[in-house]
Amino acid sequence: MDSTTYENIGNYRKSHILQVSHDHFQLNKLHHQILTKVLEAAINHVSARFGPPPSLFSFFVMGSAGRQEQSIWSDQDHGIVYQNLSEEGRPYFLTLGKEISKGLYQAGYPYCDGGIMAGNPFWCKSITEWQEQLAKWTMEASWESIRYLLIFLDARSIYGEDEYVSVLKRQIYQTVNKKHLHTKLLNNTLHLKKGINVLGQLLVEIHGPHTGSLNLKELGFLPYVNAVRLASIKENVLETSTLSRLEKIHATWLSAKEREYYIDQFSRLLNYRLLFCHSSDYDSGHYLPINRLSKDQTKEIKEIIKSGATLYHTVRKLLEKEDYYGDE
Repeated sequence: MDSTTYENIGNYRKSHILQVSHDHFQLNKLHHQILTKVLEAAINHVSARFGPPPSLFSFFVMGSAGRQEQSIWSDQDHGIVYQNLSEEGRPYFLTLGKEISKGLYQAGYPYCDGGIMAGNPFWCKSITEWQEQLAKWTMEASWESIRYLLIFLDARSIYGEDEYVSVLKRQIYQTVNKKHLHTKLLNNTLHLKKGINVLGQLLVEIHGPHTGSLNLKELGFLPYVNAVRLASIKENVLETSTLSRLEKIHATWLSAKEREYYIDQFSRLLNYRLLFCHSSDYDSGHYLPINRLSKDQTKEIKEIIKSGATLYHTVRKLLEKEDYYGDE
């Protein structure tokens, strides 16, 4: 791959994306490769102008990239944590963060609408500042603070000092488990929308450009992702992907048979998104047109959605019980 320019990296992405578009693991491997190449190019550009990074640091991704659950299209969600140093570090790493964002945009990854990018001071801090920020979020435990904690919990370091992110995650786990904040985390996750009505029919969009399609992100993915992320906090699991987290969940949550069942269901969900969701843009990649499904496939999608709801409610009950009884 010619990584001298972001445009070249973007062209490489375009020429290879369709080759891996039906294989979830190969697709995410390609995304990781592109992210790494952009990052290396950005570091070279900034180093040429301002010198090498003034300290050790970690660049991390969050959201679907952090969980390694990206589809063909993916936007940006990332941040930087750097070693404590003098004030020279802040402007340098903010400049680097903005350069990375620009490079990813030119390589085919839209900017994050919410500004969750390393060029934003909110997501680019020294490790001490991050520790203080995480402590503040857990102490406040407001809806917004909990939302930020949940976003950060999907962080995955892809360059530099991986341990920085691990240290920060352990801090969150320790505080949440000590203060029994699981219910607050639960209340912050999106309300579980019903994907199937009382007649057993899939609930599709009835207005807008995706009329007749199933919102696979809300009805399919979020119940699994939210439930398993919350269980992983209790289990102090550092892995970020939903499949990896499921594999690590203790038998007190799910039996071996149940765990394998949910791993299979979520794997099927990942495959359905690649096979049937439109790939023309980021937004359409979340919608599954059910008129393209056979009778058996429709039945399978219903089972996947029901299973996600069951998993979510199971985890919710266990966490609410834990918060009620505490350490007794």
